[in-house]
Amino acid sequence: MLFDLTNHFLIAMPSLEDPNFARTVTYVCAHNDGGAMGIVINRPMEMALGEVLEQLKLDASDPRISAQTVYAGGPVHRDRGFIIHRPVKDYGSTIQVSEDIAVSTSRAILEAISRGDGPDETLIALGYAGWSAGQLEEEMQHNAWLSGPAAPELLFHVAAERRWHDAAALLGVDLALLSGDVGHA
Repeated sequence: MLFDLTNHFLIAMPSLEDPNFARTVTYVCAHNDGGAMGIVINRPMEMALGEVLEQLKLDASDPRISAQTVYAGGPVHRDRGFIIHRPVKDYGSTIQVSEDIAVSTSRAILEAISRGDGPDETLIALGYAGWSAGQLEEEMQHNAWLSGPAAPELLFHVAAERRWHDAAALLGVDLALLSGDVGHA
């Protein structure tokens, strides 16, 4: 592994046509010699958190909690929930990705969110994106992705439809100016 993309955004290049990743921003939660794991952060589902909580037999204490958007986090294990949040507490099954961001997969964090005493800033996704050893590095060499350090503000405070352009803008890149034809001027 030449570089560690943990706590980075992967920004799909305009030429990336894979329907799972076209025009996406993926937050990389882990990247090591064994591969990489990330969560797509800009694909809202037609499902709100209230539906997820209902399936788990949990009641939200506030209608705003029930209305929270759930994201399609990637094509792997679409039935598993992942909560990206500020690391205010270890909810069990929590990985601290950086000083500013943690990812939890436990029921305990959903229980806390439903009661209204969970983290203030969360992004909830079903599924994740995974790459085997060397796969992400190869995709990077083929210019499928731009990458740059993650910004918590973009994760938690930017509208989903703006995240792709705004993540690239953090790098000084205007995606509208990039050609969809790889290797052509």
